Amino acid sequence: MLSITIGDADFYDEKTDKFITVKGKTLQLEHSLVSVAKWESKWKKPFLSVKDKTREETIDYIKCMTITQNVNPLLYTLISNNQINQISEYINDPMTATTFKKQEGKGVSRRVLTSEDIYYYMTALQIPFDPCQKWHFNRLLTLIRVCNDEQQPKKKMKKADIASQRRGLNAARRARFHTRG
Repeated sequence: MLSITIGDADFYDEKTDKFITVKGKTLQLEHSLVSVAKWESKWKKPFLSVKDKTREETIDYIKCMTITQNVNPLLYTLISNNQINQISEYINDPMTATTFKKQEGKGVSRRVLTSEDIYYYMTALQIPFDPCQKWHFNRLLTLIRVCNDEQQPKKKMKKADIASQRRGLNAARRARFHTRG
């Protein structure tokens, strides 16, 4: 969870011809599958697209991330670029210690994932929606990848790799026991 604080501000209301003061607030934000699904349902496009989002789309995603209740919509117009950068860092944080080795022969998928794809993977891998759909989104994606990797059949080693491994073990044994074969 990320907290950002937005200060008080004055706005001019053209309808009433008066200035109004909007009280500042601390917003609690969560980058989760629930937030992504809300945003995609409004914008009708994948959140995980490589295309940059407009400021309007970004602010709207921040609204989808907000778990604080009763936030004045005018408050979102006061979010600074510095705060947007802070939110972007939070969104891009892996939130896990798990890392993956680069796999040979595996190309990058051209398919862009949507929230429905993620829900499908959760169903197929028997990952419970509650509480996982409210986890940090990157942590959930890592869990899906780990579950998927663990369910794949173990790959057999190539004959050349087996022979190389055996040569190395034999050389280590010869050196340890001071023998020639």
